[in-house]
Amino acid sequence: MATRTATKVLPVIQAPCGCAAEDAGRKAVAVDPDAKARNLTRLRRIEGQVRGLQKMVEDDRYCADILTQISSVHEALRAVGRELMRNHLRYCASSAMRTGGEEADAMYNELVDLMYKHSR
Repeated sequence: MATRTATKVLPVIQAPCGCAAEDAGRKAVAVDPDAKARNLTRLRRIEGQVRGLQKMVEDDRYCADILTQISSVHEALRAVGRELMRNHLRYCASSAMRTGGEEADAMYNELVDLMYKHSR
């Protein structure tokens, strides 16, 4: 005799860009495949840099050297952020703004919030 298992139905959220997304995470309207490959390469490199930082701390390396490496990781993350912002503007934001109305207003608000958050 087979038993039935209950499946959880996640609510659908309307993102400012107009794409529907499940509660588990929204999806981009479109992603430039070359940009995605570059970002994944950068993120893997950053992951290695962070592991290197952990080792530097474990090995009691000179503080200024560790701080220099931390600065490198920050800049690498900023580069990923710029690439993601470019993709977001090109696809998600432009799609919402072309739609107009409430979607466009929500996207304008989202973009302003993103700029303030990431300009620090």
